[in-house]
Amino acid sequence: MPRATNAPATRERRKGVLKKAKGYRGRRSKLFRYAKDATMKGQYWAYRDRKTRKRTFRYLWIQRLNAAARANGISYSRFAEGLKAAGIGLDRKVLSDLAVSDQAAFKSIVDQVKSALETKSKKAA
Repeated sequence: MPRATNAPATRERRKGVLKKAKGYRGRRSKLFRYAKDATMKGQYWAYRDRKTRKRTFRYLWIQRLNAAARANGISYSRFAEGLKAAGIGLDRKVLSDLAVSDQAAFKSIVDQVKSALETKSKKAA
């Protein structure tokens, strides 16, 4: 009985890996053994860094909001507290975009936040 190796499936699998490794330098794009390691590492980094990108953008939005809020005379933490008190449901991404592109609209939001904080402090006192 001849030995069956299932060569077509193996060839397809290896071709797929080499296709993913297209554009890599040297043996990483030519030889299956090295292409397999390179693509596995690349997929690992891509998965990990998709999570990291979300984190770093959130940091960026918070930094922009902090700078814009302080330019309007309020700290970021008080600004966030005032947003909740005023019932403004805009997220950090939209708010930071407003702070950068439309400063008049952001100023009006800051004014609403300040008035909401004043009413909150009057209720507490």
